[in-house]
Amino acid sequence: MGPWSLYIIETDRGSLYTGITTDIERRWQQHCRGKGARYFRTARPISIVHTEIGMDRSGALKREAEIKRLTADGKRRLIACKK
Repeated sequence: MGPWSLYIIETDRGSLYTGITTDIERRWQQHCRGKGARYFRTARPISIVHTEIGMDRSGALKREAEIKRLTADGKRRLIACKK
């Protein structure tokens, strides 16, 4: 199993979904098929707008929790800063 990555996906509703994985491309394909997260049964993923790569599982979980505590505006500021 490789290093863990955090990702944020923007949906067709304009919402932002945050998750972690060891394979972003595989996870993206699962989300596009409506598999792997209930969230994507009602919201269609549009694009991956942010990634943070190269963490261990513990670090990825902690970072995911930090980002999930942000407001939508806070997440958008984070995304804008990384561009």
